[in-house]
Amino acid sequence: MNELIPLVEEYGRVENAREALDAALPGRLRKSVLQLAVQGGLVPQDPADEPASTLLERIRGQRRKLVAEKKMKAQKGGESIIFAGSDGRRYEKRVDARGRESEPVCIEDEIPFEIPESWEWARLESVTTYIQRGKSPKYSTVEKYPVIAQKCNQWSGFSVEKARFIDPATVSKYADERILKDGDLLWNSTGLGTLGRMAVYDSAKNRYGWAVADSHVTVIRTREDWLDHRFAFAYFAGPSVQSEIEDQASGSTKQKELAQETVRNYLIPVPPLAEQRRIVYEVDWLFKILV
Repeated sequence: MNELIPLVEEYGRVENAREALDAALPGRLRKSVLQLAVQGGLVPQDPADEPASTLLERIRGQRRKLVAEKKMKAQKGGESIIFAGSDGRRYEKRVDARGRESEPVCIEDEIPFEIPESWEWARLESVTTYIQRGKSPKYSTVEKYPVIAQKCNQWSGFSVEKARFIDPATVSKYADERILKDGDLLWNSTGLGTLGRMAVYDSAKNRYGWAVADSHVTVIRTREDWLDHRFAFAYFAGPSVQSEIEDQASGSTKQKELAQETVRNYLIPVPPLAEQRRIVYEVDWLFKILV
């Protein structure tokens, strides 16, 4: 017994470690898949794809048109254009409404990782149509108009089951742009332990047919011919963003906040549109295997 007990105890420790590793492995593999996806390592690049530089130029033209038609707000500080300098480092310049360009500023220290040649870096605001924090609602016991809060956004997906409801008399005070649409990214922007958690709004999971976000959630909306929301989700849910989200936040240790300006200026890699779609297809397929 004296000889066997230490062996049994050691076996128990090894077995516990193995079980812990087995439990953690799917999560680690998912993180690896997401990181490979947003760095261009998950699917091969296709030379026939329209390069991201051309895509971004088209987006800038469409944004100018939408701003002129008062369907979108102009970017603060002018349009952001990020490009590689002759020295191989990345620079950013701003172009105002009159077409005047600012002096380029080196942003190489902001670039988190290298991307394929056919990809580009962009500020999130320049490839989206809407970025806005929700607002504080007047709550009601009438279960008709749900408000999406932090607890509705889980890594397992969006859920309306934990939502509270606004006073029906205040519904008319919400502009159309604040009403959530399929594909909206819902990013938890305050709180301890929930900061940075993201979900994708899905109207099929909302039996009420109407929803808005509260002041602790930032809504990010794009056009699918600009930036596939599923690719954007893969990037923001991945380790390169989540591992440093606390450093991007402001406020005390008890109440961290991801400022709206920080969200607008977040750098995001932009692959060719066709490659974005190949990437999210591959991610979905791999995640089904890892369940």
